[in-house]
Order: sequence, then structure tokens, then C-alpha cells
Amino acid sequence: MAQQERAVRTRNALIESAAELFCKDGFDVVSLSTISARAGVSNGALHFHFASKAALAAAVWEAAAQRLRRITVEGRARAEAAGGPGAAGSGGSLQVLVDTTHALLRGLRHDVILRAGFDLSESPVPVAAGADLRRRWQAWVEGVLAEAAREGALARDVSPQDAAHAVVAATVGFGALGSRNAQWLSQSMLTRFWALLLPRLATEAALKGLVPSGRREGTAGADAVPPPFRVTARSGA
Repeated sequence: MAQQERAVRTRNALIESAAELFCKDGFDVVSLSTISARAGVSNGALHFHFASKAALAAAVWEAAAQRLRRITVEGRARAEAAGGPGAAGSGGSLQVLVDTTHALLRGLRHDVILRAGFDLSESPVPVAAGADLRRRWQAWVEGVLAEAAREGALARDVSPQDAAHAVVAATVGFGALGSRNAQWLSQSMLTRFWALLLPRLATEAALKGLVPSGRREGTAGADAVPPPFRVTARSGA
């Protein structure tokens, strides 16, 4: 049992070390010896777990995909706990989307493995067929916006696909910019984005129940937005 636990710790240390170096220097530049040295393990131990750098990149991507899956599943779970997306006062599927984008940016800010998974999505790395976190994120966003349209929450001239393009471009862009300046991943930055977009995206009735700063218990810290922070319809809209 102790040997198995050591093997798990070694594998996880290698994945985290690889993620940190992939984010910092890029997949093509980083060597396996650099990864093993940073993880504090021998080259032999690395090759015991991973036959190649591509295999290690695949493990980083899979770990990141699990984190993204957890973020999106928990977003829906919170809505269900509140009585479902259509429950009174829940904000519907649009609020689920807002809350989940905030969770994603928190993850990108604090979790190097999640950041590396998104970075690998734009790198010519032979990870696996369909191994693209950005496409997975886009598919999830499109699904939630389609639900919002069925709920009657989207403005009449807004298509779920066009809205998804805007949301994915912004969130993925914030993630890329955040690698250089963490302010792009702050709650206040994303809140301002939603305060700008929601009046164009949502019906006036739906807008009244939406919180662009996200609904999350225990939100605090320098980048927190004091509640309540709500948007209102533009005059003349």
C-alpha cells in the first residue's frame, strides 16, 4: 500500500511539474529531464510512469479535463440545489453560465494544471483525438445558452451560437491574457464583462434576476465585488 501511495504521489508530482513548465516555457521547449528535476524524481522514475513527453502531456490534459468537468458539473448542481435553472430567483440558465465562468476563471487563476490543459489545446501536441478543452468549453456554453433560449431568457434577436462565441472568446481570452497579468482573471474583470454583455443578451424580465458578479457563498478577497451588483436594462433598449 505504501509503495502504491508513493507511486501515485510521484505520478501527480510529475504531472504538476510538467504543467508548470508547459505554462512557463511551452511544450516544445521543455525537456523530460527538466520536468523530472523540478518534480524531485529521477529520470528512471519518470519513464516508469510516462513513456514520452507526449504521454505526459496527455496526462496533464486529462487531469485538466477532469477539473473542467468538475467546474461545469458543479455549476449545474448549484442551480439544481436552488430548485433548478427555472426556479424563481435562481436567474435561470444564464445565471448558471455567469457563475460557471467565474468558477472557470478562479480555476485558471489558481490551478496550473487547468491552465496547462487550455494551453495544450492550441499547441500541436499529439495528445489524443478530441483533446481540446476549448472545444469542450464551447460545447458546454452553447448547451447552456440553448437552455436559456428555451427558457425565454435570451433577447429575441440573440442566437445561442452567437452568444456562445462571444462568451468563449472572452473567457478563453481572459485566460490567455491572465498568464501575463493576473488582473485579467479577477472577479472584477469578469463582472464588468457580464455587466456589459447581459443587457444585450437577456430579456428585460430575465435581466432583473441576474447577478454579473456571480452567486458564490463565501466570496471574499481583494477582487470581490460587494453585493448586490446587478445590471439594468439600457434606457431606450
